[in-house]
Amino acid sequence: MSLISIGEFAQASRLSPKALRLYDELGLLVPARVDGCTGYRWYAPGQLERARLVSALRRIGMPLARIKLILDQPPETAAEQVRAHWSATEIEHAARGELAGLLVNRLLGERSAMFEVEVRRLPERRVLSMIRRVHQEELIERSRELFIRPFQQTRWPRPQGEGWAPFMVFHGEVSSDSDGPVEWCRPVPDETAEQIAALFPGYELSTDPAHEEAFVRQPETGAWTSGTQAELALQELRTWAIERRREPAGPVRMVLVAKTPSDAAGPDTQFAVPLR
Repeated sequence: MSLISIGEFAQASRLSPKALRLYDELGLLVPARVDGCTGYRWYAPGQLERARLVSALRRIGMPLARIKLILDQPPETAAEQVRAHWSATEIEHAARGELAGLLVNRLLGERSAMFEVEVRRLPERRVLSMIRRVHQEELIERSRELFIRPFQQTRWPRPQGEGWAPFMVFHGEVSSDSDGPVEWCRPVPDETAEQIAALFPGYELSTDPAHEEAFVRQPETGAWTSGTQAELALQELRTWAIERRREPAGPVRMVLVAKTPSDAAGPDTQFAVPLR
């Protein structure tokens, strides 16, 4: 089999040698042969189609982690995931336009509220919590793994109401480049907190002090569909707090309020900021 040097392969695939080395390290595009002495990479002609697919997916803004997941999928599955990615990209683009308009209005001294901010009082609560570092593309699956499945598999009394809703605390930015960290928290009844904590040894039992928090509810049209929509909600919370001279008492939270006791319909997602 005639192999192609990395320089020739880079030219044919329109990928730089630097990108090819990165894709090799990530397992996206492994060379057919690597010289054991020099480390020089050689590729098979049949790898060009995969390389061009990776290049095209990168051009539409697909993260490398997601590309790796779909490369070996059946064509129909891969096509559906590309379609879903582009649909989300269009939603994100529209939301960025809204955010740009909000910023323009703010710079011009104009106020344009996009979300209704509400305030609630929460009592002191015992919470089970776990802190992990996670990037944006990992957040949903890690939340299911750490935060949802273990509690679904174990029976314990779960009081209803917004004050008992599980929540996530974002101690730092969560994006493709920044990994938080994120703290997953579940309030538990004080009288049975120790017994419940024994069922989940990976979690820490702590106390969330009584406080007020400002929050915005999930849009009536459905779940938050983009990171920029979430940023619009957070901008509204910040503006509201500044106008009323209310000082935040902690990081932003994402609160997951069950629509039904069984949560079969999925939770309503709220963004909240504790207040001093």
